[in-house]
Amino acid sequence: MPSSRNKITIAWRTFGFFVFVIAASLRADGVRSFYHPPQSYSTTRDPDVPKYARHAPDTDYDLLQHANWLDIGLDYRFRFEYRDDDIRRPVGGLDTPFLHRTRAYLGVHDVLDPFRFAVELQDSRRYGSDFERDNRDINEFELIRLQAELYFDDWLDKDDLGNKRPVFVRYGIQNFEFLDRRLIGNNQWRNTANTGLGFRAAIGQDDNDWSLDLLAIQPLERQLYEWDEPLDGQWVYAIIGHWRRWSEFITLEPFYLALDQKTTSETAARTVHSPGFRAYGTVADSGFDFDFSVIRQFGDNDGRNIDAWGGTAEVGYRFKLPWKPRLSAFYGYASGDKDPNDNEDNRFERFYGFGRPWSANDYIVYENIKAPKLRVELTPSDKLRIDFGYNWYSLASSSDRFYAADKVQDKTGRSGDSIGHEFDIRARWQVTKKLELIAGYAHFTAGDFTRNAIRPGDTDFAYLECNLVLF
Repeated sequence: MPSSRNKITIAWRTFGFFVFVIAASLRADGVRSFYHPPQSYSTTRDPDVPKYARHAPDTDYDLLQHANWLDIGLDYRFRFEYRDDDIRRPVGGLDTPFLHRTRAYLGVHDVLDPFRFAVELQDSRRYGSDFERDNRDINEFELIRLQAELYFDDWLDKDDLGNKRPVFVRYGIQNFEFLDRRLIGNNQWRNTANTGLGFRAAIGQDDNDWSLDLLAIQPLERQLYEWDEPLDGQWVYAIIGHWRRWSEFITLEPFYLALDQKTTSETAARTVHSPGFRAYGTVADSGFDFDFSVIRQFGDNDGRNIDAWGGTAEVGYRFKLPWKPRLSAFYGYASGDKDPNDNEDNRFERFYGFGRPWSANDYIVYENIKAPKLRVELTPSDKLRIDFGYNWYSLASSSDRFYAADKVQDKTGRSGDSIGHEFDIRARWQVTKKLELIAGYAHFTAGDFTRNAIRPGDTDFAYLECNLVLF
């Protein structure tokens, strides 16, 4: 008679077999990709070729119809912001900046294989603000991508759907997004981009049943008017796996990130190891979807042992009604340093992620935070999308810093841990395939920590944005 352990093993293998059979049958309708995007809010990453770029033959220009070897893009974004008492500023008051961002992309492939390359320029400017200029808004005429690549699409066998499993290695200035964008993102909302100089390699692509990404990147420090420069002594490494064999139900993404910071005139030596795991998917045809992640961190921070962790969880339900409403509940956590005077550092390392999904005001980053959220997403038409939600924010450790507000910290913890709560709403209108208009509003109500350690009073933020693409 089989033991309990053998029974569990047999049950697990039987479950896996039936999942595989069901997945294979669902793909019999001609679907040619294993990739399914996440349904969770604002976590779909920007593709390798940016969304504003097009394959030349797919554009409306006759001159480009036969350029099968070319990807090309040009876009312009204008945003007017109305910010009243922005807590990220050293003093309160009204700020009404005009933000301009222009990007151009050119990628060459196939014609010189295995050699490929891509160039992307970005110009970020700000006018109309009385506050000091900073690299959140300003990074004039900058290369955000200048990469050379060796690309091989015939080294490995195709997957079961007939998709090639390419292998490539890149070097140069790059910007990209991975996982749910909270750890590695190019920061689409902000007026300036996250970039790095170094190597990226991959086995497979999103369409495959499995793929693997490898990174060794030196982050670039954004300069207002000069060329960006690598951060002195700092490297980020990553191994990110993607398992999509059962992607109609679940996509699995195990990963390992590491940050290595050498001692410099401005920073102490620090090494952070960050293994983690993400899973997202849908529950058959029930309307429910999910997205979970957990990250453990350990290492050394100038002689202090690192012991930190973070994670996110989101569950959503899409109603079968007009406007396709989706209701979701989210909770995010990142540990903070419990005692700044002991030999253990509990502050979660946020790497270079995208902050906007945390807060419409852009007040929150992935460190020292507890953040539950309720959200509603509506699609009244193919061209109009509306979403709104309510968020609560508090410090995971009341004695650690609040990063967004100029790293304010009360080491005694007497200021409390409540940062505040926030309501936000946004409408996106795709006027034409080349023009999008976005309008949004957010109201932030200050909690005890904000009132005691920063300044009292609520904040208001409204904006109007215009996105225009040429191709």
